[in-house]
Amino acid sequence: MTAPSARPTVSEREAREVAEAAREQDWRKPSFAKELFLGRFRLDLIHPHPRPSGEESRRGEEFLARLRAFCATKVDGARIEREARIPDETIAGLKELGALGMKIDPEYGGLGLSQVYYNKALALVGSASPAIGALLSAHQSIGVPQPLKMFGTPEQKEAFLPRCARTDISAFLLTEPDVGSDPARLATTAVPDGDHYVLDGVKLWTTNGVVADLLVVMARVPASEGHKGGITAFVVEADSEGITVENRNAFMGLRGLENGVTRFHRVRVPAAHRIGPEGAGLKIALSTLNTGRLSLPAMCVGAGKWCLKIAREWSGAREQWGRPVGKHEAVGSKISFMAATTFALEAVLDLAGRMADEDRNDIRIEAALAKLYGSEMAWLIADELVQIRGGRGFETADSLAARGERAVPAEQMLRDLRINRIFEGSTEIMHLLIAREAVDAHLSVAGDLIDPEKSLPDKARAGARAGGFYARWLPKLVTGPGRVPGAYGEFRPAGHPDLSVHLRYVERSARKLARSTFYAMSRWQGRMETKQNFLGRIVDIGAELFAMSAACVRAEMLRDEGGHGREAYQLADAFCRQARLRVEELYGRLWSNTDSLDHKVVRGVLAGTYTWLEDGVLDPSGEGPWIADAAPGPATRPDVHRTVPGGGPED
Repeated sequence: MTAPSARPTVSEREAREVAEAAREQDWRKPSFAKELFLGRFRLDLIHPHPRPSGEESRRGEEFLARLRAFCATKVDGARIEREARIPDETIAGLKELGALGMKIDPEYGGLGLSQVYYNKALALVGSASPAIGALLSAHQSIGVPQPLKMFGTPEQKEAFLPRCARTDISAFLLTEPDVGSDPARLATTAVPDGDHYVLDGVKLWTTNGVVADLLVVMARVPASEGHKGGITAFVVEADSEGITVENRNAFMGLRGLENGVTRFHRVRVPAAHRIGPEGAGLKIALSTLNTGRLSLPAMCVGAGKWCLKIAREWSGAREQWGRPVGKHEAVGSKISFMAATTFALEAVLDLAGRMADEDRNDIRIEAALAKLYGSEMAWLIADELVQIRGGRGFETADSLAARGERAVPAEQMLRDLRINRIFEGSTEIMHLLIAREAVDAHLSVAGDLIDPEKSLPDKARAGARAGGFYARWLPKLVTGPGRVPGAYGEFRPAGHPDLSVHLRYVERSARKLARSTFYAMSRWQGRMETKQNFLGRIVDIGAELFAMSAACVRAEMLRDEGGHGREAYQLADAFCRQARLRVEELYGRLWSNTDSLDHKVVRGVLAGTYTWLEDGVLDPSGEGPWIADAAPGPATRPDVHRTVPGGGPED
């Protein structure tokens, strides 16, 4: 057995190649969002809105009723915030309820809920305690159940899924102290040794790691005779010899989060616990996240609903200058934004969830857009609530209660939501990930043209392919249904706001978005990947167009079902008009911006040119390195891992 290797040193190109190899390369099913970025508004892929079966709804509603009763009587969110810990009895109650197995098939002891009802459950439990929502989400969306469901062997499913459904909490371990969104530098190793692998390394920010019973660990297998090597996924028993949880991390929000630093020192893992082949770890992780990312926007929807409720109640009770503050225009516009955006967030989540359940479409971009848009807009909604509440928005719930007022945790909501812009792919990384998928068709036909390492014959063949593709594609971007006044007429029912005008705008904007992307690729060619601000704006436009489409389709579904249709049309109309203003601003900033000047300033800052600007302050930061040492070796700190007692639901 060879010794663990040092952290690999990789070039920028090598890092990109690792990420590219982990991408799901093919598009075997249609994708509404992919078509949108290509300038094709495929309304037929999302309208009529997909709907659940009666049995699916019955089982989902029954569980939601039980979960609501449990959260209302057994979950003390204020206590979790004060003690920075979810009580053992609360976790035990969730196990008994079957909440650990919401996404696990009944044949393995789970509830087998659809993605839609899993999302609803997370929104509900997250409103009671965001820390509990994070625990359940990390366990089922990215922990052991989802990768095993997709890639596990029958033996692995039989061995682990019943435990995950009833008693065992799982965690996902990828990030390291010096490795975030750049997995090419992953240093944790898994060295083959007979019918086992030996794990060495340190993992950071292991959500659920402090209380986990089972772990999904990503580690690098060195290439050797009989071993392909590469980043590989393993199921690891958390009580294995050599595993130490060295620290329980504390954060500005989600104070009950059981998140830690986990060290592996000569941990033996059976080869039978490897998920998929060697080298498939990152592909497994990304595939898991295609639907797993929907858990975060689910809790963002719950946050939006709660913020709207508090804003409505407070703005009607609080009076200034002779009338409720909600009737003042400056506050009213904020409430309108909160209501319209919450409607749109739920529309995006529900549409993506139902598309995931039907499995007719490839939703990798839709799920990523839902995560990106949900995390950004929910943060804005919570910020507006704090502003509406004024000084009370900045005051803690405990302090409000201590002086006799309603304990409204608005400032906590803002703190708890902030991590969603970082969790499971930061906003900046999501921009790049979605942009890569959005330009996939272009790179497939013309990528070799802009690759400096390709030979002239390769470029000639790419030129021929590109010529054929663009000869067919570009003419279709000139005009479309968005220019036809009567198009999408079913979204203009009598007595309702006209949503067809917004769908025509989406169709026109999709073509404009595709033209803008093509022009940028022609202009910058191989440097396109460095234009991250431009790509981010392209993605943000696409996110707004997707949300507008989802809002209109949901409003029409509710009208057709007879449930709040008129009100839904009003909310969708308000949201689309607000979104169109944001889209037009983003289009303007594609070509009129300060990106070049910003680049010069950044170079000056990093070179120390402006250190004089930092004079006159003290730095309260403590001593220590920017990044902790993560060298392999035995633990030198006590193990803070704890086991949560309690069994699962009875048969």
